[in-house]
Amino acid sequence: MDWDKLRIFHAVADAGSLTHAGETLHLSQSAVSRQIRSLEESLNATLFHRHARGLILTEQGEFLFEATSAMNHRLDAAVARIRDSKEEVFGQLRVTTTIGFGTLWLAPRLPQLYKKYPELKIDLMLEERVLDLPMREADVAIRMKEPSQADLVRKRLMGVKMRLYATCDYLKSNPAPETVEDLSRHRLICQSINTQQVSAGAMFVQSLLTHDVHSLLTVNNYFGVLQGVRNGLGIGVLPDYLTEDFPNLVRVLPDLESREVPVFLAYPEELRNSRRIKVFRDFVTDEIMAHRKKLRESTPAV
Repeated sequence: MDWDKLRIFHAVADAGSLTHAGETLHLSQSAVSRQIRSLEESLNATLFHRHARGLILTEQGEFLFEATSAMNHRLDAAVARIRDSKEEVFGQLRVTTTIGFGTLWLAPRLPQLYKKYPELKIDLMLEERVLDLPMREADVAIRMKEPSQADLVRKRLMGVKMRLYATCDYLKSNPAPETVEDLSRHRLICQSINTQQVSAGAMFVQSLLTHDVHSLLTVNNYFGVLQGVRNGLGIGVLPDYLTEDFPNLVRVLPDLESREVPVFLAYPEELRNSRRIKVFRDFVTDEIMAHRKKLRESTPAV
């Protein structure tokens, strides 16, 4: 198989246009078209449906595009490992985690990482879906449960609990509940139990909803829950790691909390020696240690 033709095919499939692919590859449209025709002839298959708005992959084209995408991921990994053998730390690092943890804890701390490694390029992918690390959908993940996929390096970072919080201003106008039954006099802000989230959080919310909550605001991620709480809409179910960065939050009903949610950092075994992974792992570990120290210092001695 001609590797150059596959490279051109992948660029055309990705761009959906001979012209745009040619611009990316610095080739004329006619040269790109000739290579695609030659590849189709060698495979005895039509790879694209051609129409006025561009090109659409055929079923055979989809098969080939999946293969070339996998090849590109493997090549990127190989290039990264070669570059990581040098002293410098640079290049792209694709990090995936949940929307809540990524926006509320990780992103605000990234300036410290960029300060040390300004040539690092972080691609932060925030979603509740678990990306496939062995298939290189991401380089490193921070997950709210222990990864079950094989061939991963795992490191437990910390434990998180979901608790009830309100703002100081809200509690000045609305007396804090003294028992869980008192939640009926407040609006509860939480993730919907039907949204994708850690089971401990969903179970905690389910238990609260059994206490005749009259007013409810549900959001599909903790960032939205936090905004509702900060704007005085009610009492919110939020992860306890927020207390450091949002000191105006006051814990409500301190005897109530979810079971602990373990937070893991994971990455493919093949990236074990990657310098980019190492500096990111060490950065997150150091930040968590600093976070724990601040919490200990802010907790009154008994």
